[in-house]
Amino acid sequence: MPFILVGAGSMAGGITRYGMTLATRNLAVFSLPWGTLVSNVAGCLIIGLLAGFGAKSELFSTEMRLLLATGFCGGFTTLSSFIYELGQFVQDNEYFFASSYFVATLAGAGLAFLLGLLISDMLLR
Repeated sequence: MPFILVGAGSMAGGITRYGMTLATRNLAVFSLPWGTLVSNVAGCLIIGLLAGFGAKSELFSTEMRLLLATGFCGGFTTLSSFIYELGQFVQDNEYFFASSYFVATLAGAGLAFLLGLLISDMLLR
């Protein structure tokens, strides 16, 4: 059952993200990927709300957190999962791990992107 909940939430999140991209594609303010930006910020807001409510109440069951946090937010944006995990380290006063995770994630993602560009460039030659 957990896999079905995560899958259903991921599907809904992915569809919502695509809808956000379509809804903002004609937005002519600056040349930013508004759909992605809005999805990432909104996803972080949603997962922050879920984490906050989850830490201070029993409003959301484990199943509901799987559906909404892992599934929906994971499909809507991967940034929300990163921020959630980073927030867990901070809440647990694990500042070294929070800092290490932050730097490793951002540096790793940037370097992986550049590596992908280099590999694709090499393969296209």
